[in-house]
Amino acid sequence: MSRHVASAPAVPELDLSLTGAELTARLVDIPSVSGAEQQIADVVEAALRKLPHLTVERDGDAVVARTDLGRSERVILAGHLDTVPIADNLPSRVEGDLIWGCGTSDMKSGVAVQLRIAATVPEPNRDLTFVFYDHEEVEASRNGLGRLARNHPEWLAGDFAVLMEPSNAQVEGGCQGTLRAEIRTTGVRAHSARSWLGENAIHKAAPILERLAAYEAARVEIDGLEYHEGLNAVRIEGGVANNVIPDECLVVVNFRYAPNRTPEQATAHVREVFAGFDVVVTDFAAGAMPGLSAPAADAFVEATATTPTAKFGWTDVSRFSALGIPAVNYGPGDPNYAHKRDEHCSLSAIEETEKRIRAWLTA
Repeated sequence: MSRHVASAPAVPELDLSLTGAELTARLVDIPSVSGAEQQIADVVEAALRKLPHLTVERDGDAVVARTDLGRSERVILAGHLDTVPIADNLPSRVEGDLIWGCGTSDMKSGVAVQLRIAATVPEPNRDLTFVFYDHEEVEASRNGLGRLARNHPEWLAGDFAVLMEPSNAQVEGGCQGTLRAEIRTTGVRAHSARSWLGENAIHKAAPILERLAAYEAARVEIDGLEYHEGLNAVRIEGGVANNVIPDECLVVVNFRYAPNRTPEQATAHVREVFAGFDVVVTDFAAGAMPGLSAPAADAFVEATATTPTAKFGWTDVSRFSALGIPAVNYGPGDPNYAHKRDEHCSLSAIEETEKRIRAWLTA
């Protein structure tokens, strides 16, 4: 009696001679929600290992490929392979100048550009490190770039880094830091028919909201870029039942701060704003300075023909900054469509981004 043993599914091949737009479609059509990046990492690794001018390494579902030409500078092109959960937006489709689908903007179009450069610029004027990593769209403790920094910091050595985050093909310098804190008020529970016997914790939260409403966010200029801070309530919880005076209320605030503040300074500022209340910081991530002072940055900005702006959100340029590597955000995707059901990216922006990076590396 014969027995059939199912073979493992073949890893689809990725043809790096395809255009950036075509590569984007192939990558988008490989589902890679955070935690399920193995297949796309396998595909990327297999394609890169066919390129004789690159040394390829792998850690989990992160793939790193490097040239070793003895150039005086080494630059890093980095992008994440994972996406947020699919929202009925696969497979990809092309309509006119737009490609639609989960991850088109954030950030498989950027990854496609990385792969095109890896395949078609075998002798760049700077040594190159290509980083493709996992788990960017989930909690920081699982981030693949962070894991690489812990396990193989030598793989990330470089003088300048470009993170292919969606930026509408504009250079965005650094990133702001982010901090979340809980501010809790307490009272005494009572029946709402005899409210004078209790203390309403929700009412006690009114001064917290008043301080937030009156707060004037700072605008901070660094290296000619203006960062606009923000301190806001993002969640409020309180109440037991419709006939009970609540004895607890929780206000969660999010402080987005300019990269010239350290996390410790940001924490001290939030505690100062809410002096008199118990402030518990639950999460924070440091910002990153603009990264435009590196010698390679001048040539990069010139090649992209853009005027750099500040990055208001937090990105993994912060991880490069922590390693002492100046970094900027530059990718073809539109950040306004990241994570949306109607996520899409301009095909011409993919082509333009590749063209600009190629010019920088071959001039």
